[in-house]
Amino acid sequence: MERGLSQRRVCALLQLSRSMLSYEHKRATQDAPAVERMKELAAQYPRYGYRLVRIFPARDGHRMSASRAWRLWSSERLQVPRKRPRRRVAASRPCPWAPDRANPVWSYDFVFDACANGQQLKRLTVIDECTKEALAIDVAGSIRSARVIEMCCAGSSNQASRRR
Repeated sequence: MERGLSQRRVCALLQLSRSMLSYEHKRATQDAPAVERMKELAAQYPRYGYRLVRIFPARDGHRMSASRAWRLWSSERLQVPRKRPRRRVAASRPCPWAPDRANPVWSYDFVFDACANGQQLKRLTVIDECTKEALAIDVAGSIRSARVIEMCCAGSSNQASRRR
């Protein structure tokens, strides 16, 4: 039409109906208040998706089905932010060195078992990392922290007495 052709001629060339030139979508004007409300709620509640957000405009009188809420949500490109992944241990972290001689590194562990009568038994094992030798084993129903410290010290005295 800017080049001097009539509306009829342009519509005939493009194979469009003339009524389409003056057509205005009513849906955009009808949905505008609900869309604005959804945008406000998405900013206020960032972890809510379209299913939860559609409940609030319904209370204000903007009734909508789940499919309409999805259409409005996706047309406005609203979305729940992605969850941040957990921080993982760096792959370049140096590996601990293996002990090269006996007695510099010990490890201790608790092993649990049960008797025939159902009573729980705990075993504290103190092991030398290099030789894999058990320095001390303590079995009891309950082992408190003072006893753990005592066993670790006893493991060192047992090791010292074996060297003599």
